[in-house]
Amino acid sequence: MIVERHQFASDNTASICPEASAALRAANTDSAAAYGEDRWTGRVCDRIREIFETDCEVYFVFTGTAANALALAQMCQSFQGIICHQNAHIQTDECGGPEFFTGGSKLLLVGGGNGKIDLGQTKALLMRQNELHSHKPGVISIAQATEFGTVYSRDEIAAITELARANQLVVHMDGARFANAIALLNCAPKAITWEVGVDALCFGGTKNGTAAGELVIFFNKEISRDFDYRAKQAGQLGSKMRFLAAPWLGLVADDVWLQNARHANRAARQLAQNLQHEANVEIVFPVEANAVFARMDDKLAQGLRTRGWHFYKFIEPDVYRLMCSWATTENDIGDFIRDVTLNH
Repeated sequence: MIVERHQFASDNTASICPEASAALRAANTDSAAAYGEDRWTGRVCDRIREIFETDCEVYFVFTGTAANALALAQMCQSFQGIICHQNAHIQTDECGGPEFFTGGSKLLLVGGGNGKIDLGQTKALLMRQNELHSHKPGVISIAQATEFGTVYSRDEIAAITELARANQLVVHMDGARFANAIALLNCAPKAITWEVGVDALCFGGTKNGTAAGELVIFFNKEISRDFDYRAKQAGQLGSKMRFLAAPWLGLVADDVWLQNARHANRAARQLAQNLQHEANVEIVFPVEANAVFARMDDKLAQGLRTRGWHFYKFIEPDVYRLMCSWATTENDIGDFIRDVTLNH
């Protein structure tokens, strides 16, 4: 019998981490105020302000797509454009959510190596989009970490925000894997967010160990005005909010979010090293967060799938993505490498 193995398909396939699960169970003991008036929600918001060392507005939504789409809708008007990388998640994997919730905004795509937006291309785009018949650029959106598992440095983010300010734009950060970026850079969260000019961050919990629930954090509080109404209208106000908040409390109370991210990052580096050295598999992008992009021919990929492994082709014709998580074990990596070697 073939055992179905989803360990490297996505960090979404991992279970809830023990700390988040325990916090959820602890919250499920009695009645509590609804719609975010509970003590768990308040404690998470206070803890987030401590982590980022600033007074920011914090909102819970159910999914990463909702976080990005609603944050961007809050940040720009329908006639404005959102500059992002051509491979950004908001472009490739959110089913037009940002365009839908903004009511007409257009994603303005630029290229750039390793999934990062190229400043030169961005400047050229800004020069083109400068007359009444085109969408007026309003936002620059970057992903930290990127869709290719790479991480913007503090200086790279500062250069982007400087360009944004020079052109009266605001800056959105898709932080579905923000924890993994902080784990790599080993810096204070403020250093790559509000301190260098990021206006809003969508901080991911699902990929870090929760079951559901993402945070929309506005460092620029003027932008956040009435966002609670926008979230409610979009069906993102949880009535039993404590069950979204409690697992987050399990992540952030004792920096479990960082421990989980460090583990996932280490697992990805180990997986990449073993693929290179033991199976002579080419790794396409720098392994900086918890993603490994490996070049595999159809025979190898199919052979692994017949042995029960699930993973996705990310770039045609032969680049596959392998994701690690807080739950990835050395045995998982060893089993996968063994099967790669057998089928290579």
